[in-house]
Amino acid sequence: MIKLRHTIPKVLSTFGMLGVVNGDQQRSPSRRLPREEVRRRLLAEAARVFAERGYADARIEDIAAGAGFTKGAVYSNFGGKQELFGAILGDGAATELAAVREEIRDLDDLPAVIGRVASLVTRHIVQDSGHGHLGLEFAARAARDEQTREVLTPMRRAQREGAARSIAEVAERTGVRPTIDLDQAALILHCLTNGLVNEHIADPEAVDAETVERTLTTVLTCLLPLPPSDDPPCP
Repeated sequence: MIKLRHTIPKVLSTFGMLGVVNGDQQRSPSRRLPREEVRRRLLAEAARVFAERGYADARIEDIAAGAGFTKGAVYSNFGGKQELFGAILGDGAATELAAVREEIRDLDDLPAVIGRVASLVTRHIVQDSGHGHLGLEFAARAARDEQTREVLTPMRRAQREGAARSIAEVAERTGVRPTIDLDQAALILHCLTNGLVNEHIADPEAVDAETVERTLTTVLTCLLPLPPSDDPPCP
């Protein structure tokens, strides 16, 4: 019996449910909450902690406790610290892309689409430096750590694939033909956006909102030009 008293809490702790044993319902709501809600709370708290402390100084225990769980909930839902960090970046990028696609869903005028996309992406770049810092830190770690790279690589591929689908949708809706292969166009936009994030963080006075938006508009116009009769020279 003594053995069981020591064993059961350890087992429950592994699944993020230790609070139930201690009678602390608020500390461990994972027993009654849907899995998606548990993930949502963990992601929200992790985003706050990572942004505040950076990847290296953020602790799984603190993230779990801040969300109302034990660290077992993090491992059972994400696998570990790298996967949790990657999920934050991946979910953020997916949400941003979905927001842009929704904003241009009813637009079929190409200059209007390009202008709207450039404006939305610019706003994200100049207003969300915390997310940009996290992306930079994760990419830097991936260059030195294989486990981090295994998380980052599929995430980046998914982002480029999403960009390619978006370009294809815009091209079909506006009746234009991209100047290059869709995958290449997506890679250019992906690298450009990441580069602009980096440069804005490093030199926000020179790489300000106006410069970012003008750069995005220029590249988008070159990738998705108007028909020849109406097509202004590519800047």
